[in-house]
Amino acid sequence: MSFLTYTHGAWNPLIWLAALLVIVALVLIFRSRAPGKFKRQKSRGDVFISGNATASAEQIHVPAHNIYWGFFEALKKLFAAIIRPHTGIINDYILWLVGVAGLAMMFILLAG
Repeated sequence: MSFLTYTHGAWNPLIWLAALLVIVALVLIFRSRAPGKFKRQKSRGDVFISGNATASAEQIHVPAHNIYWGFFEALKKLFAAIIRPHTGIINDYILWLVGVAGLAMMFILLAG
């Protein structure tokens, strides 16, 4: 039996490994042909706004409470109820996790 014939057809790991090696070789050949003239400049990667200079990040930053104002205003009562139990203390979150897991386990045991 040849190493390329396999009962599962295209799922032969040797074929996938050979294909991966061919792809890697092609990528390395393609990469080696690229010119090595790239120079890092401070201006590269800056935002281009029609050739105009951009303002500082602090001046153009839009806070999320302005973007989502209508969403938060419509759901203000729900968010107030949700935010109240979130104290930021990890012990409280672990207690919630253990409590919910206990309720789920009790439901599973009683149901099945």
